Amino acid sequence: MKNIRIVGLLAALLGLGLVTSTAQAQAYPNKPIKAIVPFAAGSATDQIGRAFAQKMSEILGQPIVVDNKAGVNGMLGADAVAKSAPDGYTLLIGTNSTNAALKSLMKKLPYDQDTAFAPVGYLGSVPLIVAVNNDVPAKNLKELVELAKAKPTHVTFASASTSQLVSTEVLANMAGIQMTHVPYKSGPAAMTDLIGGQVNLFTADFAVTLPQVKAGKIRGLAVTSTQRSKAIPELPTVNEALGLKDYELIAYFAIFAPAGTPHEIIQKLNAAINTAAADKGILERFAALGFETAPASPEALAQRSKAETAKWAKAIRDAKIEAQ
Repeated sequence: MKNIRIVGLLAALLGLGLVTSTAQAQAYPNKPIKAIVPFAAGSATDQIGRAFAQKMSEILGQPIVVDNKAGVNGMLGADAVAKSAPDGYTLLIGTNSTNAALKSLMKKLPYDQDTAFAPVGYLGSVPLIVAVNNDVPAKNLKELVELAKAKPTHVTFASASTSQLVSTEVLANMAGIQMTHVPYKSGPAAMTDLIGGQVNLFTADFAVTLPQVKAGKIRGLAVTSTQRSKAIPELPTVNEALGLKDYELIAYFAIFAPAGTPHEIIQKLNAAINTAAADKGILERFAALGFETAPASPEALAQRSKAETAKWAKAIRDAKIEAQ
């Protein structure tokens, strides 16, 4: 009889736990949500993340406060989210850096990239522009390659994220050239030095590069997508410029939560993301950056993350980039 009472009590407690969890999910959100951007203010991740956060806050009825936590190719911000409570109140504005490539770029991460996060929703993607300082004598990408071949390691390039580093290293590997890498903590800081001539080349997302190219402060040479961008159709793709076939590296953005976040909360957030992704204001605002949305389920994002992790691992191996 005593055992029966214990079993009954345990069942009641388990049932109470399920009811409490469901009630919490139904009440969610009932306080402000923090969205960590693992890159500097002004970066594409920051601009796109803030736009989605604002629209999602309108949908969810609670403020979404964006917190920039930049450093180590996004690792510091990602680590903060990985170690947060899985209650839906701390989110990561993740990218191909944090949720695909870091695993291959770092000898050891302070979290398991494959299991630390719950995929929530896909925001979209942007191509990058290969750009040089105006004083660099190369007028196109082919001339830059010839310059780099004539003076190995003489050409310097900046990077402040995984996509910026890997896109340039893969390009150098496929073109058979050697350049000298100059790391930066943020894309805007790297852009400042590119304009000032402290570095020769910078491959970065449209949010950082396109305004400067349009203003004539730097020279765009090519885009890293397989198709020319409507935002700057006069620039060839890397494949066109160098007669290649298989070059493509783009930056993408998605929202992740700490692993263990309740399914009901993930679904609420996913619905808000997908509604924001169809918002006319967001689409018009970022169209000039070549931004393309692709609303999908958390499961689709999980599959994309797995495929992208394999893709970036291969790109990093092929470019002979050593883990740090």
